Amino acid sequence: MLEAEVTEALGAKPYERTEERRGYRNGYKPRSMTTRVGRLTLSVPQVRDGKFSPELFSRFQRSEQALILALMEMVVNGVSTRKVAKITEELCGTEFSKSTVSELCKKLDPMVREWNERTLTEEYPFVMVDAMVLRVRKGGQVRPQSALIAIGVNIRGYREVLGFLIGDSETYASWSDFFSWLKRRGLRRVDVVVSDQHSGLVKAVETHFQGAMWQRCQTHFTRNILDACPKQLQEELLSQLRVLWAAPDVTTAREILKRVLDSFGDRAPKAMTILE
Repeated sequence: MLEAEVTEALGAKPYERTEERRGYRNGYKPRSMTTRVGRLTLSVPQVRDGKFSPELFSRFQRSEQALILALMEMVVNGVSTRKVAKITEELCGTEFSKSTVSELCKKLDPMVREWNERTLTEEYPFVMVDAMVLRVRKGGQVRPQSALIAIGVNIRGYREVLGFLIGDSETYASWSDFFSWLKRRGLRRVDVVVSDQHSGLVKAVETHFQGAMWQRCQTHFTRNILDACPKQLQEELLSQLRVLWAAPDVTTAREILKRVLDSFGDRAPKAMTILE
């Protein structure tokens, strides 16, 4: 493939006499490249004017692009740079330092920033918001920080991550800034907002989405109920809660709720108080 490329670049094969020739070969230069199957040594054709650069890799590139993308994807999916370095050493036989992996992943920053600041052109009647705690390295120390995240469901029924910001998940101010940022980017006509029951979060929803319904997140609600339930009853109660959440209408839901309260009222009173 490299020979074909240099032939096309020069307009002539080795020792071929032609008026279309645009230069002359100048031997070969060994070049190592790290790939998904290990380290390879390639004999790269050289030309006298030094302007030939193979399409196989860009100038000064030392790693296969597919391998670099795989490293980035591992980091995006939560694998630490230390583990990424260890995995590449085991799979490819070549070690990537933690700092090298970090430098590679910095290339993602502008792409993520552009995506996170994109204009929201569609309407999202349903919006779900939550916070995820991340461990962030700052000033040589690893500290927990919250990422505020919004997921919207458009009028076609498809979910889409609308964006995220770093902030304090417990304060009204952080959630208010987050919602203002989403609205500046085009979020509008929201009918239902689903979230946890943090007072600051609920208040921010009421402030920024006036007229929209607020619904408590079933996942958080279930977790809160089970935390107040004796451990030996949690599995049984969880199965009943799933039936309750899946009720087809309000009347059925109230009937199931009554049965659950009667069944667990004496055995898990704290959990039933939360459920009521």
